[in-house]
Amino acid sequence: LAVSLSPLITDGPAIAASVFLLGRIEDSNSVLGALSLAGGALLVSYGIAGLKGAKVEVEELESDRKAWASLAKGVAVNFLNPNPYLFWLTIGTPLLLEAHTFGWSVSIGFLLVFYTYLVGSKCVLAVLVAHSRSVLHGRAYIWVNRFLAIALLAFAAIFIRKGFLLLGVLT
Repeated sequence: LAVSLSPLITDGPAIAASVFLLGRIEDSNSVLGALSLAGGALLVSYGIAGLKGAKVEVEELESDRKAWASLAKGVAVNFLNPNPYLFWLTIGTPLLLEAHTFGWSVSIGFLLVFYTYLVGSKCVLAVLVAHSRSVLHGRAYIWVNRFLAIALLAFAAIFIRKGFLLLGVLT
């Protein structure tokens, strides 16, 4: 559940930067390309760590420190993910600015509804995964984690390719 809250921390700066920079960035491809490469590198490190994990234990978060560590990981991944920046630069900010033409309350309403659904859906997914722990244990749980590590590596490859495309290294 802590990871589900990461957009509430990371998207604020993305929204502010998008509102400020929209239309002012001369070479946004290089910025987004660099972010994409950094995000890909982070996903590679998580994917490799997931594949190396010989013994996977399911444990409850017993301390606030573990919850904060999970939130910090979620913030790092979300901060380096170029998709929120792309969303806010291309879709979110124009909608937010259009909503603002009707007043601050409409802009605030847009953000409240957007984040209620974004964070709420992530929380629901986290609860569903937590309840599946009784079904997934032992070898099945290890194989699911390995599959997810491979999925992280696939997403890393997508991010890295996108970064190189944005930087003009690939055509």
